[in-house]
Order: sequence, then C-alpha cells, then structure tokens
Amino acid sequence: MPADAHMPCPNSPSSPLTGLNDLARLNDLPALSPSAPLADKRARADGILDAILAATDGQSGGQMGAGAAVAFTGGKDSTITLALWRGTFARAFARATPQPTDSAAISPLAISPLAISVDTGLKFPQVTAFRDRLCADWNVRLIVARPDLDLTAYPVAQNKLVCCRDLKIRPLGRALRENDVGALLTGLRRDEAPSRAQRPYAEWREETADMPAHWQVNPILDWTEMDVWAHLTGEGLPYCELYLEGYRSLGCMPCTKPAGADESERAGRDQEKERQLDVLKGLGYF
Repeated sequence: MPADAHMPCPNSPSSPLTGLNDLARLNDLPALSPSAPLADKRARADGILDAILAATDGQSGGQMGAGAAVAFTGGKDSTITLALWRGTFARAFARATPQPTDSAAISPLAISPLAISVDTGLKFPQVTAFRDRLCADWNVRLIVARPDLDLTAYPVAQNKLVCCRDLKIRPLGRALRENDVGALLTGLRRDEAPSRAQRPYAEWREETADMPAHWQVNPILDWTEMDVWAHLTGEGLPYCELYLEGYRSLGCMPCTKPAGADESERAGRDQEKERQLDVLKGLGYF
C-alpha cells in the first residue's frame, strides 16, 4: 500500500467501557492527523461519545447520559460537541426502541442532554441569546453557572488568573458538584493553542479547592478550525452571528476582539491570559 494511503483507525475502545472510571482507555486510540478526512474525525468523535454514553448509567432513573454534561459556551466548537452528543442520544434511543413508540409515553427529559454554561456576567449578549435559543430549540437541559459575587465592585480582568478563577472556574466547579457530573464533554481542539497540542481525549482532573474530581473528555480534539466550519456549514448547524463580524474565538467581552484571517485563531483573546493557559488548567480551566 502506498505510504500516503489512508489507513482506517479504530474509533472506539476494543471492548465496552465498564464505567466512567474506565475512560482512560479512550487514550489508547491513536490521534488523527490534522490532514485526516473530516469524515474520519467525525467517526472518531462519534465513537468516543458512544463509548461515553455506554459508560454512564445510560437509563439511570429514566435519564439517558446521567453523569455526563457538555460544557457549552455558545461558541462554534462546543456547539459541534453538543450537536454530536445529541446525535449519540438519538442513535441510542433508536436502538432501544426499534418499534414505533407512543411519543406521549416518552418523557422529554429521558432523551434530553445536559449542558452546563458558565456565564461570567461579561459574555457578549449575542452569545447568551444564541445559547438560550439553541438549547430551547434542541431540547437541551441547560444549567447556567454564575459567579457568586457583585460584578459592579469586582476588578474585572485586572488579574487574569484571579478573574478566570472567580468568574469561570469556581462557578463551573459548583455546577459539577451540584449536578453529580463525572464526565465533562468539551469542544477543546489541539490546534487552537500550543498548550493544547498534546492534550488527550480523556483527562482525569484531580479535585482542587474549587473543582471536584472529574473526567474531561475532548471528542473533537483532532479537528481543525477549517473542519469546524466545514461541519457547521455542511450540516446546516446554527452559530453565533459574531463570527460574521470578524470574531474567531469567543470569550468575555473585556478580553475578546476580532482576529484577522492572517492571525492565529485565538489572536483576539487576551494574550496575557493565553500565555497562562497551563496555569489556568491546573486551577480547573479547560
């Protein structure tokens, strides 16, 4: 076979995961090249999410996917993760109900995925409006995690690490604890930033003062920015209108600006914070 011929890769563990404690086995899957076909990256993401759903108490208490939640920011990447997770639910539900079922007998909550969105109080209104609208349209159980402090008296963005800890990490940690989330599904991608280039599909996050122990799962880790837009447009998925105004990565208003086509994807993010992504990760950030 020619050296550049495409070799198929497995897209899920060789045997079913036995529970969330078994998620490290996702990292036995070989990483896909940035130049791999988008169809292969989609298949890999679907395989990871299928394994996650099977590892949860799939129908625990009548709730599919109990113990897992999408970290939904309202941005393009987590929109794809949420869409793929919904597709995982649909496939599982179709397998479980091969015969026509009285829709009135199905609880909408039983097949409604959980999403957690951290709202710092400084998000673009276009982002929060898009988030709320999409979750309503897609029957997503949305939990909005907010900081427990008065922003009018808070020194916003003066110390980037402290600000992110107080406005993002602590609210997220409370939401994970209060909702018994053991697996947090993100839209993180390797090509977004150098500090994310070596991240695995499944990351065990140790308990910290602000964050409970949990798994962070990154199903679209192999995707590039071009892949993201090809999938959004090809599948007709919605996205926030700020992307049409020159923004390529969406964060809080004080720390986000448009980025040119000749710049890196996250060039519009506050660069002082970007240089400290590894430190923020240690505190519980994605």
